[in-house]
Amino acid sequence: MSYDPPPHKSPPSAGRTVTRRKESPVNRTCFAALAAAILAASAASALAQQSVLPQPAAITATRAALVNGKPIPRSRVDTIVKQQVAQGGQDSAQLRHAIVDNLVNIELVVQDAEKKGLTKSPDVREQVEMAREQTIVNAYLADYFKTRPVSDAALHAAYDKLKSQRGDKEYKARHVLVDNEAQAKDIIAKMDKGAKLEEFAKQSKDVGSRDHGGELGWAAPSNYVKPFADALAKLEKGKYTHQPVQSQFGWHVIQLDDVRAAQFPPFEQVKPQLQQLVQREEVQKVFANLRAKAKIEN
Repeated sequence: MSYDPPPHKSPPSAGRTVTRRKESPVNRTCFAALAAAILAASAASALAQQSVLPQPAAITATRAALVNGKPIPRSRVDTIVKQQVAQGGQDSAQLRHAIVDNLVNIELVVQDAEKKGLTKSPDVREQVEMAREQTIVNAYLADYFKTRPVSDAALHAAYDKLKSQRGDKEYKARHVLVDNEAQAKDIIAKMDKGAKLEEFAKQSKDVGSRDHGGELGWAAPSNYVKPFADALAKLEKGKYTHQPVQSQFGWHVIQLDDVRAAQFPPFEQVKPQLQQLVQREEVQKVFANLRAKAKIEN
């Protein structure tokens, strides 16, 4: 389990509230593990310069490789193998060989970086410390969810909440987004005389839809900012707004092309995403509880 900061909301395309998704907080790749190994090795080297000495037999038996006299612990290989197996990989001699090969490359880079003095850089030391803290946070959260696993009841509750928020209808709409009310009224006046909304799409500020006749595709009202969603829900199929609709992005002229019953994926299909969602919400509660008991000064 790792913690990712909450995603940021970007300015919506076509009035939609778009959330950038991040990688799963519970998934790890081999590359992430190897990057962590780089940071761990750099931290060790930065904090203490150790002389290279012949390795006792007991240490030799537990190492995966020896790089210029520096041992790579077999336990490090085992850790990465466990991470891969947890993601559906299979423990094999080929996998272990590849991991050892990568760790050797990492060690060579670290050693050369040390010779060049890179590990003494304040920026590198700061990143190493941040990586150390993140590793501790990940271990803390993994322990938390080990003793408090997310229940099926919590997942079903999250699923029902999302369905409710989405609503029972989806709308296929198109729009033109302009800078001011006068521009929007001029477009509406021309549409009242028979012009098509698609004719004005090229002048739309919405770069995501202007090359497609202003078309937005199928979406639930909850995908849009509130003024846009409210106006859309009041339209009849084939009609357009006869008054400009203002949002934080400008002035919209909106046309409703079609309506259909909302299509929501079955619970089992979205269960992994629900797991991530519930865990993220729980992580925020953990942080809130810790902050409530702490003395924080700015």
